[in-house]
Amino acid sequence: MKPSSRIFALAALAAIWAMPVQAKPIVVGGKNFTEQLLLAEVTTQLLKKKGFEVEKRDGLGSQVLRDAQVNGQVDLYWEYTGTSLVTYNKVKERLSAKDTYDRVKELDAKIGITWLQPSTANNTYALAVRSDDAKTAGIKTLSDLAGVFNARKPVSIAIDAEFSGRPDGLPGLQSTYGFKAGRANLKSMDAGLTYPALRDGQVDVALVFATDGRIQAFNFRVLGDDKEFFPNYAAVPVVRTEVLKANPALEEALNALSGKLSDPVLQKLNAKVDVDKTPIEEVARQFLSENGLN
Repeated sequence: MKPSSRIFALAALAAIWAMPVQAKPIVVGGKNFTEQLLLAEVTTQLLKKKGFEVEKRDGLGSQVLRDAQVNGQVDLYWEYTGTSLVTYNKVKERLSAKDTYDRVKELDAKIGITWLQPSTANNTYALAVRSDDAKTAGIKTLSDLAGVFNARKPVSIAIDAEFSGRPDGLPGLQSTYGFKAGRANLKSMDAGLTYPALRDGQVDVALVFATDGRIQAFNFRVLGDDKEFFPNYAAVPVVRTEVLKANPALEEALNALSGKLSDPVLQKLNAKVDVDKTPIEEVARQFLSENGLN
């Protein structure tokens, strides 16, 4: 190689080495119901404001999203402690909220997933009835509901497909409270449709999430979980450990966001979307602005 050619080649290599390496986008995931779509959008907007390149993949089922994170296709999303404990890690032991968080944090660390600061929001499963419905006026707790079925005076229940098969869903609920709803009394539908189905009198009881704004807006009454079957479902940002190590600024940003989330906050945000019909992007923008996270 001629000296001039060698100099040109070295100069070209130096130019390439000097170019900034294009970082991979942070892939933010989300499940397929309002609160998760909101959290995915809020997180995406926040991280973009912090200078990250972000790709959002939401609208996924729980197990699909979990598998995507384990396989490296999704970098971070908001998971619920009870879901990881019971559904993913198959822990049958009943634990306190703190112990649930500590256990899933320890177990998931072994597969390269880091749990960051938990929010105080507990989006637990619940069953609700209409407050003004005479048919269900005497059903105050899940034990009362079991008694109705065992007395062969069944009521219809709206559930989603996922709840019907989860160990922390219908199978475990029926086992703990000692009843069988029967297929004829179960109306399976998309998660978001259980609320209008109950409101409009299509069913007597509906599966709800504790942080959903429609509970109050639609005048529902939540049945007491008197045997404490449902575990704590604190919403927590979970990140692939290798991604967190490569992007340590993620921790501060996500922990700051987590510290702003509580049951009343999520109920209000969810209601803006589901009741007021405000676009999710706008709700996320307003939340970040109002909380100084922009």
